[in-house]
Amino acid sequence: MEVVLLEDVKSLGKKGQIVKVNEGYARNFILPRKLGVEANPKNLNDLKLKKANEEKVAAQQLAAAKELGAKLESASVTLSIKAGENGKAFGSVSGKEIAKAIEEQLGLEIDKKKLVLSDPLKTFGTHDVPVKLHREVTAKLVVKVVEA
Repeated sequence: MEVVLLEDVKSLGKKGQIVKVNEGYARNFILPRKLGVEANPKNLNDLKLKKANEEKVAAQQLAAAKELGAKLESASVTLSIKAGENGKAFGSVSGKEIAKAIEEQLGLEIDKKKLVLSDPLKTFGTHDVPVKLHREVTAKLVVKVVEA
């Protein structure tokens, strides 16, 4: 019996695949748990339409991420932190503060988890901060840290 998988099934296949299984396995395990449906013409057509829709949505998300990336590449954000003795930075700038500054200064809403910071910024000057907007799109944002 051929079955179209609706979810990933360990040691059988991934979501959307058409796999050949024993009738008993399909009737007693896959179909009751809604892990898959029988591969008849109607279900195959539904799968094809669903895949086409998912590809269209993925293309729209990629285009939106590229557009947002272009905006971020051309912009910069300025943050100020206190200076300690000898002109050294007192404190640091975290991803949360950068995300808040992007929203205030540029009017763009970026999740702080998308900012790729290994450590908080602890020095004055300009820093390039990578922003991972999509699996395929990473933009560089210029962050200027100045003395308050």
